[in-house]
Amino acid sequence: MAGRRSDTRERIQRIALELFAEQGYEKTSLREIAEKLDVTKAALYYHFRTKEDIVASLLEDLASSMDEVLAWAREQDDHAKMREELIRRLAKLVEGQFGPLMRFMQDNQPALKDFHDRNPLVGRMKELFAIIAADETDPRAQLRARLAVVALMLGNNPQFHEETGGVAQPEVALEVALELVSPRGRAAGQAT
Repeated sequence: MAGRRSDTRERIQRIALELFAEQGYEKTSLREIAEKLDVTKAALYYHFRTKEDIVASLLEDLASSMDEVLAWAREQDDHAKMREELIRRLAKLVEGQFGPLMRFMQDNQPALKDFHDRNPLVGRMKELFAIIAADETDPRAQLRARLAVVALMLGNNPQFHEETGGVAQPEVALEVALELVSPRGRAAGQAT
């Protein structure tokens, strides 16, 4: 029974994200989500009372996955290798199940303002930026390390795909992010 509830929860999240992407967060109602799911509003309310609850659950799921990545990164001794593997692990999150959520976050920033104080990702992103730039002393290298994370997120946005002629961008974003954390021509951790 618990598995069915989890499946329904994930289905609601997926359909809600699809509608948010098609119509925008503000223009999507719980009624429309229920209709697309072919369930009653009461059935939807059993899992989520509001659109905000749906978004909060998505953010919590991503935060939990980021916790796993951050825990792994904290245990690593070799910062240069850790940064590259950290970027690869983040790329999998961004490209995979959380890709639609990342796009939603980019496209609906005004709606997410209300979540800032209770957004579980804020602290995780701060920690991620601190970890990825931890052993860099040069401000340029610190900025490059942080920009690597941003490159992954931007490379997953379909709008960016359209602007670049439909080229598959996640691979390009990963390549750029890896170059940013360990630029060719210099050892990781070495200032330019």
